[in-house]
Amino acid sequence: MQNSQYYAMISLTNSDKGSITMKFSTRDRYALRLMVELANHPNDLIPLKDISDKQRISLKYLEQIVTPLAKSGLVSSVRGAQGGYRLARPAAEITSGEILRAVEGELTAIPCLASAVDCPHRAQCHTLDFWSGLNDLINKYVDGITLEQLRTMPEVPEIGESCE
Repeated sequence: MQNSQYYAMISLTNSDKGSITMKFSTRDRYALRLMVELANHPNDLIPLKDISDKQRISLKYLEQIVTPLAKSGLVSSVRGAQGGYRLARPAAEITSGEILRAVEGELTAIPCLASAVDCPHRAQCHTLDFWSGLNDLINKYVDGITLEQLRTMPEVPEIGESCE
């Protein structure tokens, strides 16, 4: 991360079968799960401990994730015995892209596409348009899926892999 700006690089790796796997961070996945839990109870204050127990995510990790969500205006909190967290806006008005950027920063397929990075190979890179196009598709997709849509998607168990 350069110039103290943050960006999330989407990791492209080869699996044992030779296919490419895109990976978002655990922090990204947990932030979406936290937000879906809040969306499931739109009028209630939900303690992080309840989300931690239900989602089997460390309370300390959730505390780290909820801070940038609050700073980005996606969640609000109330302190005290009856306190907790709730969505700051309706789930239909929050996109998955907003959530991911709140916890990670700019979403980029490769580091040289981040606005904070001045890639020395940019002028002669023949693959930049390819990566830029992929980057655009990813951002359009995550910006096109609302938290309400995520909340109502069917739960699909992973086949052959655990999903944390």
